[in-house]
Amino acid sequence: MYHIPDMICGAGAVEKAVKSVDPNAKVAVDLDAKTASIDSPVSSDAFVSAIEEAGYQASFKKACCGPVA
Repeated sequence: MYHIPDMICGAGAVEKAVKSVDPNAKVAVDLDAKTASIDSPVSSDAFVSAIEEAGYQASFKKACCGPVA
């Protein structure tokens, strides 16, 4: 999950930045949560850099954990 704290209306810009790195990536942007989910084999660092080049702060936080037994 990518956290993009200053994203208020840039879903298209974020998607475009992601697609510039991997045209086949599956992208889901949640403006309310200020996050993006990206399904791609490309490294998270590449996506963070591309999103930042598009003008947004970005950080990657690995999704964690299933149910705890």
